[in-house]
Amino acid sequence: MRKKKKNLTPPESFTKKLARRVFTLKSLYALVVISLIILYPVYVSDGQKWTYVSDFGIKVPLRYTIHGIDVSHHNKKIDWLKVKHSTDDDVDISFCFIKATEGTDLKDQDFQRNWKEAKHAGLTRGAYHFYVPWANPIAQAKNFIESVSLEEGDFVPVVDFEIQGANRKVREKLVANVNTFIEYLKSHYGVNPIIYTNRHIYHKYVKGNFDAYPLWISDYESRKLEGFENANLILWQHSTNGRLDGIGGDVDFNVFVASKNHFNDICVK
Repeated sequence: MRKKKKNLTPPESFTKKLARRVFTLKSLYALVVISLIILYPVYVSDGQKWTYVSDFGIKVPLRYTIHGIDVSHHNKKIDWLKVKHSTDDDVDISFCFIKATEGTDLKDQDFQRNWKEAKHAGLTRGAYHFYVPWANPIAQAKNFIESVSLEEGDFVPVVDFEIQGANRKVREKLVANVNTFIEYLKSHYGVNPIIYTNRHIYHKYVKGNFDAYPLWISDYESRKLEGFENANLILWQHSTNGRLDGIGGDVDFNVFVASKNHFNDICVK
């Protein structure tokens, strides 16, 4: 007697259950992918709380609460009272750095006005010198000193050290000459200056040579600062294309990344 062939077609109820299970797994997979896409910026920012501030036209790392700008004559005439009152619900502009000098004889044409009006507006102010590698370091220091008189509450001087020069002999003497410039400023003002620089110059010249000085780093690509574990890192210039009431065009934005308790450590006593 021939045996009946077994029915290999699964019952309809089983098929529906299988379909529902596949649909559920696909839905779960899609949910995981969407969650990763949403959470990825938070993950890579490592808690920096990058938030778009419409009044500034940029994202700002709200993990830090002390925010400021830096300017020069390129920013043209500035209305400092508007700058001071250009506040978002989450961000106050509380400090500024102003270009004073460059090289041995260049004096920023708007420095004296900016210096006076920033103080009047109630901002903590600082002055910086753009260091020219091939120029005499002592003459550069004298140029800055002739232009900048510091008062109690002002930031200590800033050395803007961001270029190395194309000449090999200049580069070989660069660390020694920058040190000469710094020592001259220290003897006059009685304080350690801040060194402003970028990643390249930091790793090639600053690291291991000027570790004791407060460091202000410019980095516009990173979502968090890494690679400065042994540095006295205090300031981060995170954007060059912010907007602010009182200033026409783009302006550089910065945050104070050290503990609030150390803010006065970089001010003249």
